[in-house]
Parts: sequence; C-alpha cells; structure tokens
Amino acid sequence: MPQPLEGITVVTLEQAVAAPFATRHLADLGARVIKIERPGVGDFARGYDRTVHGQSSYFVWLNRGKESIELDVKEPGDRALLGTIVEHADVFVQNLAPGAAERLGLGAGTLRAARPSLIHCSISGYGPSGPYRAKKAYDLLVQCETGLVMSTGTPESPSKAGISIADIATGMYAYSGILTALYERERTGQGASLHVAMIDALGEWMSQPAYYSSYGQEPPRRTGARHPSISPYGPHRTADGKVFLAVQNDREWRVLCREVLRRPELADDERFRTNTDRVGHHDELTAVIEESFAQQPVEQVIDQLDRAGIATARLRTPEAFTRHPQLTARERWREVATPGGAVRALVPPVEVAGREPAMAAVPALGEHTDAIRAEFGFGEQQRKEP
Repeated sequence: MPQPLEGITVVTLEQAVAAPFATRHLADLGARVIKIERPGVGDFARGYDRTVHGQSSYFVWLNRGKESIELDVKEPGDRALLGTIVEHADVFVQNLAPGAAERLGLGAGTLRAARPSLIHCSISGYGPSGPYRAKKAYDLLVQCETGLVMSTGTPESPSKAGISIADIATGMYAYSGILTALYERERTGQGASLHVAMIDALGEWMSQPAYYSSYGQEPPRRTGARHPSISPYGPHRTADGKVFLAVQNDREWRVLCREVLRRPELADDERFRTNTDRVGHHDELTAVIEESFAQQPVEQVIDQLDRAGIATARLRTPEAFTRHPQLTARERWREVATPGGAVRALVPPVEVAGREPAMAAVPALGEHTDAIRAEFGFGEQQRKEP
C-alpha cells in the first residue's frame, strides 16, 4: 500500500530537535525529506552524545528516513543548488537563527513569491515580532520562560522536565500545521506560510497551570511525582516499594474505600469527601492509604487496584520502558538501520490498519550528496564553480 505522503518532497534546513522531530514524522508517512547539513559538521545534534553505536541518541531518534546532503548555503554554487532543489519541493522547513533564512533569500515571502504552492514552515523561539524576536532559545530556556520549571519539582527545588518538551511540542505543531497546509493545498492549489514559536507551543501546553495560578490567585504547587490538584494521584508506599494510583472522581474514591482499603466510612469523612477536600488534606490521606498498604507487596496492591478498576502504574526507568510487556505484546518495535548499526525504534503512535510506516534508515553525514547533486544537475564540476 502506498504511503500517505508518497510523492511529497520536503527540504529542510534544520538542526537540534524541534524541526527534525516534525520532518521525521513526515518521513515516516512516506515523504521524501532532504536534510541540508553543514559540510564536515552537519546538524549539531549529531554531536550531543555518543551512546547509540557511537552516535547521538538525539540524532538517531529524530532523523530516520531522511536524505543528507552537505551544502554550504553561503557559497554561491551550493546556494544555487539549494534553490534548484527547493524549486522541486512541496514543503520547506527551517529553524535557523532569527533572520538567517531571510538574509539567505530563503524566507517565506521570497520563496512563495516565486512558487505560491510552496508550504513554508519557520520555527523560532519567540516568534517573528516582539522584543524577544532575535533572542536565542533552547528547550530549557523556554521551559523557564513559560513557567514550566516553576511548576515542576518539589517545593524546595524547581525542576526542568526530563525530556525536550518545548522542542517536542513545537515539532508536533509544525508537523500538524504542515499536514493541514497540504490538505488545504489539495483543495485550493495554494501553499501556506507557517510560523511556529516555541513559546507559543509550550505555552499552549502550560495553559491549565496558568489558569489555575491566575484565577486561583496562588502560585503553582510543586508536588514532586504526585498531582498538584487531584488526590489521591501519585506514589504510595507498600511493603516492598511504591505503587502509583490515580482516583479521578468521587465515584472512584468510594470504590477505593470500599473495595481496596476496606474502610467504606472514609468515603464520607469530611476531610476526604470531595476532591477539593482530599487535596487539602493530602498528607493525612496518604498516611491512611499507606497504612492499608504497609503489609502488602507492590504486586498484591496492584492486583487489588486493578480488580477494583482503579488506575495504577509501576515506576519504570527509561531502559525498563524498552522492555515493557505491553509494547512487546503489541509488536510496537521495529529495527532501523543507522551508520553505526541497527537500533530498535518505536512504531509511530498513530496506527493505521493494514499499513506499515516507512521508518527508513538514519543517514550518515552527506550520505546522499553525490546522488542529489547528480539528480539536480549539479555534479562535481558544477560544485567547484563559483
């Protein structure tokens, strides 16, 4: 079965996480993604670490299925080749430093004036206008600016998220925006000029704590691994470890009291009757629950909670996640080639019945340079000419 984006060509001047995350998803849907990389260096994410067969874990994660060509976009010959490649593209993506694309003649206004059907997507830290427009932005810094760091951690220690959440949010909005623009182009024939700012993307994800703090007139609650505004929701000690459980409403609270804690009278205790009550008396509630679990091992507690229909989870490490029995049972892993050797990769989250995602190889730096030069009429001789 053909892939959904078969026949779509994406040209991307990208680095780090946000833009590569968006374009990798396009590649998994069958788009041809041509990644422009700096000669001899490439995307600087190639150098973040050396943990995956001597390669960067970030780069391996974000760049499967792409073609890599080394170009010096400031050199006239290479710039001419890039222009020719873009003339054949459906989508152009860039997350260069603020203003760099425009200085290179690669801004949306310039490229779409020549080709109105082109979909042009720019990714920035703080957007194309405003006092922060030229400010550099990286994931942790945007986490700080949007209030995420002040919403995460413990009362004593604000903390960053453990993943590149600002970049991931931005990449997902760029990806969905590009798909929307492709759909619209099918109906109108017109492309689009898209701009996704990291502060806007993560800001959207921060809306609930922002509402809670603004309208509740109180600072965010940093509560470690437990939920700041729902209780009980988080870790609870047992005889041999911790179990995570989540009660989402008063009906589930009553079930927990009756069928797991064996104390039905707690459901109407004035300290615990509603979620607001339970949050206000969280420490007392935790002590009651942990007293009930104190003589039982984790597995026994989880079994009781599962039978009662109360949501639970085990605390796993990232490495343990790669051995998760649910993913193994559903065959959610595939082998992907990289220059350093094959790796296991998760199948993309959207599962389409009867269709296997592309999930092609991770490219070596400049692996496709000669082939792409030849394809677009810029062989070795043309490369040397100014």
